[in-house]
Amino acid sequence: MTVLIQEIQTCPYSAQLVIAALNEAPGIGLTIAEMRDILGEIPVLVVDGKSSDRTVEIAKNLDAKVIYQDGIGKGDALTKAFENADPNVDYIILTDADYTYPAEYVPEMIKMLEENPLIGMVCGNRLNGDVDKKALHNVFHIGTKMLAWAHKTLNGVSLQDPLTGLRVIRTGILQDWVMKSKGFDIEVELNHLVEQRGFMIKEIPIAYRARLGEKKLKVKDGLTILKRILLEMSLEN
Repeated sequence: MTVLIQEIQTCPYSAQLVIAALNEAPGIGLTIAEMRDILGEIPVLVVDGKSSDRTVEIAKNLDAKVIYQDGIGKGDALTKAFENADPNVDYIILTDADYTYPAEYVPEMIKMLEENPLIGMVCGNRLNGDVDKKALHNVFHIGTKMLAWAHKTLNGVSLQDPLTGLRVIRTGILQDWVMKSKGFDIEVELNHLVEQRGFMIKEIPIAYRARLGEKKLKVKDGLTILKRILLEMSLEN
């Protein structure tokens, strides 16, 4: 992994790290610092959902660019992020602000994109990796598997962990994308977009840590995600 990290830091391509955050003071600093330890001085764009804690202060102290979303929800935040992301970078890296996703997997994810132009996005698969039992409770584990089945059956997108927050995407795929999702359903819409634009999605197994701070995803969000899967299916017909 050390050799691969050195290659990533000296490669002739560019990437930008994008993080949606809402009251993530316990984890956002560690998240940004770890990514930079692995990838070097990568530019960081944080979209804040009007946090009431020190999230913005911590991000700015680490030289991240901070902008503010207009509405609420992860999808709304990423809409704002993609509108303000650098269109000239080769890759957009998405991760959560709660320090759940180890940065050590990102070099391999980028390497896969560099070696195969047919791959449009690489995702970290939490369900096939080293999962902290406190991080992914049984109800969420089972719910994710059920939604993965629906996503494959109704949208033709075959992923074991379609809701993962760790992704590396070719920036060009995001051009002219009119995003519809406002909440946690953004992941399934993004998955569908990548495949609709003629690219493959690959997964790699990753470890997944217990989050720092309050969990945002609720059981009821599963219904919103399922609704998005159904809506994406209707758009194909």
